[in-house]
Amino acid sequence: MQALFIIWFGLMHPFYVSVTEIKHNPKTQAVEISCRMFYDDLEHALEKDNKVALDIVKPKDKAQLNRFINEYVKKHLSIRADGKVLNLSYLGYEIQEDGAWAYFEVKGISSVKKIDIHDDLLNALHPEQINMLHVTIGGNRKSTKLDAPDADTSFSF
Repeated sequence: MQALFIIWFGLMHPFYVSVTEIKHNPKTQAVEISCRMFYDDLEHALEKDNKVALDIVKPKDKAQLNRFINEYVKKHLSIRADGKVLNLSYLGYEIQEDGAWAYFEVKGISSVKKIDIHDDLLNALHPEQINMLHVTIGGNRKSTKLDAPDADTSFSF
């Protein structure tokens, strides 16, 4: 299944797609967030925002790149759980195939009944951007897609 996803995702470029996974982990009482974007698109967005040349695959200054990714995602992805704004803690990023995965976590969340999401990742870079969202709470997975300029959605569990 993952191989098919990678092939599908790879074939989609030059279409512009990101995938954000949001999962509540009741054991650790945390919300875990991962965002996958084509690394070249993320690189261009970071270069545009920070007015610097970057190499996301082989960065000259990894700490600076981590700061840029953290700031960019937090600026373009906001999540509310049961009305409370979640303060995303950046864990890092990795490159897989042609994608960059950025990882975040929010601790101290014992349960979630409703998630409100604002996701305009890469919308400013590509007016035809599609942002896919998958939210898993209590083993129940719900998904949607946001076609730019749409950036807001909610899930109830």
